[in-house]
Amino acid sequence: MNLSRIIEQQAGLAPGRCAIHFQGDDLSFAALWQRIEAATATLTQRFAVQPGERIAYLGLNHPRFIVLLMALARLGAIAVPLNLRLAPPELAAILEHAGARLLLCDEAMHAAGSAAAQAAKIAIEPATALDDSPETRSHQCFAGDDENPLLLVYTSGTTGKPKGAPHTQANLLWNIESAIAAQGLCAEDHLLTVLPMFHVGGLCIQLLPVLAAGGCVTLHARFDAGAWISDVQARRPTLSLLVPATLKAILDHPAWPAADLSSLRFINTGSSVVPRALIDAVHARGVPVTQVYGATETGPVSLALRVEDALTHAGSAGKPALHVEVRLVTAGGSEAAVDETGEIWVRGNNVVAGYWHDPHNAAFTDGWFRSGDLAYRDAEGFYWVAGRTSELIISGGENIYPAELENILSESPLILEAAVIGQSDAQWGEVALAVVVPKPGAVLDAAAVLALFDGRIARYKHPRRVVFAAALPKTALGKVQRGLLRQQTIVPPAGAVSWQDD
Repeated sequence: MNLSRIIEQQAGLAPGRCAIHFQGDDLSFAALWQRIEAATATLTQRFAVQPGERIAYLGLNHPRFIVLLMALARLGAIAVPLNLRLAPPELAAILEHAGARLLLCDEAMHAAGSAAAQAAKIAIEPATALDDSPETRSHQCFAGDDENPLLLVYTSGTTGKPKGAPHTQANLLWNIESAIAAQGLCAEDHLLTVLPMFHVGGLCIQLLPVLAAGGCVTLHARFDAGAWISDVQARRPTLSLLVPATLKAILDHPAWPAADLSSLRFINTGSSVVPRALIDAVHARGVPVTQVYGATETGPVSLALRVEDALTHAGSAGKPALHVEVRLVTAGGSEAAVDETGEIWVRGNNVVAGYWHDPHNAAFTDGWFRSGDLAYRDAEGFYWVAGRTSELIISGGENIYPAELENILSESPLILEAAVIGQSDAQWGEVALAVVVPKPGAVLDAAAVLALFDGRIARYKHPRRVVFAAALPKTALGKVQRGLLRQQTIVPPAGAVSWQDD
């Protein structure tokens, strides 16, 4: 089945129902399908797009990207959404690696887009070109099928150069089915979405599945905590997806304590290990917090915590999603036992077959994707993510998982955010280093930070050093860039850092 059929079918079933609400305007399923047909004609007649060609897009969240994706699905071509936070040389490198023929760019990103397109030597056109309505439309144009790559998404590059994950239409459709089942989505659902669509999280966990189920999407161009709270009260959504960084910004907003959240049947989160303090704060307001675990390469729905388990298993990533197999593999290559930590491997029809121009990468083994993430499975079959293999700290032969320490730091009312990384040590091999961003006006020293761990976890796990910083470097989805953080903390900047050794 062609992916665009999910919109065509809803346009036939409920043409007048709102598909997307954006900046005060409702776009019905019928109107959305008309725009897809018009964009298909524009891509064919004006830009001569052929099957298999890569068309890049750089812009803030806008219904226009959904229109582009569905039109390219009809043509059998490939969308390459670009990360807004990348510099022009980084964007150019992705355009060249993808072999993009055309870059569609919105006005807000014109300067960066122009520089990137010039460096990559490809054409650039305004994204508004998709809004044109050619006189001749292509009403029956379905060159793309299940096995055609449709969405070429590049990883965030926190552990090296970005890699392209080519999702076929079948990958996306299987992921949609898994997401609908995991979250119990239906036509009555109303999604408030604020995460960027250039990541599979913002596009594929809730947005596409809600549209496929016939629900309505209220789309924000970009995240703003105050705007999210305002629309929860005004628009009355039933669900939303937030990463830990955006969830924390909402909890810290002055409007949060009095906000009416009664329309929400749950808030979904994921992307990185979610601090328990954030989950508990939302549960205290009567809203369940569910989770989805996955990766760019897996669509991303791999593990899911259902709403009925949200309160009893708070903090868990849940169980394998529908049609998805998950295994935990130890460093020695064996299957991890109950409560034993291992690397998460994922297999299913939602998982890409390999990387763009690198199909035989070692991350893919016999149909399994080796995530690089660590987790353990409890006796009930629930999975608990501990972090990445690259984040594991081995101190004196003992394993230390940063997420366990970060959960404790997140509970402090004096700490805005924190991350724990490993640092070389002559005696222990590695020790845990806590990088802490105090809340404005907070009085905090290294001794007070270290005291937070007393009596909470084994002594060998305690951070041996504390660094205070103004902010943590992050990706567009709020993931801490630990590699960059390590570079910044090898030598403490004079006057900017406090240290504590023991």
